[in-house]
Amino acid sequence: MTDAQIGLVVATPVIMGFALMLKRMGVLQGGGTLAAVLASLAIGVILFLEQ
Repeated sequence: MTDAQIGLVVATPVIMGFALMLKRMGVLQGGGTLAAVLASLAIGVILFLEQ
């Protein structure tokens, strides 16, 4: 794996976890949390496969 792929493997779950923590704190609603998690997952997968 390249350095960029390792960065994506580390950063994507952190972003998803941050969105879930914001949901638990009441900052994000369910739809916003779902959108953030799915968008970060999709972007991470696309960028990982392009590297």
